Amino acid sequence: MTDYQEEQRNEIEALQSIYNPDEIEIIETEPYHKFTVKVIPQDAENFPDHAMSTNIQFTYTADYPDSAPVMEFAESENMNDSQLDSLMEFMKGQAEENLGMGMIFTIISAVQERLTDMMEKAAKDEEEEAERKKQEHEEAERQRFEGTRVTVETFMAWKKMFDAEMAEQKRLRGIIDVVSKKPTGKELFLTDTSMNESDVKFLQDEGDTLEVDESLFENMGDLELDDNDDDDDDPDYKPGDDD
Repeated sequence: MTDYQEEQRNEIEALQSIYNPDEIEIIETEPYHKFTVKVIPQDAENFPDHAMSTNIQFTYTADYPDSAPVMEFAESENMNDSQLDSLMEFMKGQAEENLGMGMIFTIISAVQERLTDMMEKAAKDEEEEAERKKQEHEEAERQRFEGTRVTVETFMAWKKMFDAEMAEQKRLRGIIDVVSKKPTGKELFLTDTSMNESDVKFLQDEGDTLEVDESLFENMGDLELDDNDDDDDDPDYKPGDDD
């Protein structure tokens, strides 16, 4: 019969001899051992902006190592939820592959390699993204100085728009010409002589005639008109002499 607790104690002692006190911490011993191990990828110092690390918490089960330990992330650095989920699935796969034997060291070593790959990939992705943005900027600057390349399609589209604009301008000029050439009422009156007799013709058309009573002017010779201008010219004239 397998003594699971004995195997577990033996593995804990081996782990404490492999890792420094600041790397492994025993949290509980009863009913089963619970402990954390800090995992740092190799060459992390070469990737200061992407250095990843995690503290993995392990808890033995009653029949460990014939069953996988309970695994959780206690802490993590420079890792998002998606990366942590992916890493957990990877750890579960490692546990399944090593059932029946002490597996903690194997899991930690595999996680360390995986973190190294993830860290290098993050740094490479950032570098490629920076290069892509640089090329886009250079291409935009080049097009700004060279202008847009003309193709048959772009030329036809431009010509269609240009023709429409020219037609609209021609239409507007026609309207302006018609309005500017339309004579005013004064111009019509001055140029149309027939309007001089319009009132007379209107009266004639209505059957009225224009007659002058000559008798009104027969006795105009008997009228005496004062010539005040002559009196004013006489130096001996005084007001009241007319009386």
